[in-house]
Amino acid sequence: MTSDTYSRTLILTAKLDERAQSGFDALRERYFPTHRNLVPAHLSLFQQLPGRYLDRLRTDLEDICSASAPFAARVDGLRFLGKGAAYKLNSPELQELHRELQRRWEPFLGDQDLRGLSAHITVQNKADPHRARRLYEHLDANFAPSQAMIEGVSLWRYLEGPWEAVQDFLFRGS
Repeated sequence: MTSDTYSRTLILTAKLDERAQSGFDALRERYFPTHRNLVPAHLSLFQQLPGRYLDRLRTDLEDICSASAPFAARVDGLRFLGKGAAYKLNSPELQELHRELQRRWEPFLGDQDLRGLSAHITVQNKADPHRARRLYEHLDANFAPSQAMIEGVSLWRYLEGPWEAVQDFLFRGS
């Protein structure tokens, strides 16, 4: 790996089951401004992990994922973002996973990643505020709670816009 590989910011997302991922990708493709839609739908856990800690991150993620089982997250509402809309997800297991990773990585986390997790999947952002409000109201009026399975986590390298997949870590515990 080059030194540039280790200097790039890393992002950690929850890995959703295929059905949920496909559904959120379809919504994002339909509603996200096309020229800004550079990444798949995602539930961010950490947004600015230092690339120089890649080996440590991998070791910790392997350790946690080998002992963890897949779990459900309830899609329980929408969130208006001002210039977009997102689906809110609720899962005690997801919150616990986030807290455990924060505990392990606290020495090198930035302010944003030290905050509590507000689990959501953005399907529109950076849109005209009036258009965003209309979409939010439409999605909210037609909302029905559902469930997504969290099957693991995915590590990505931030490339000044698009992301590059680094590695998936699947939950293998029982």
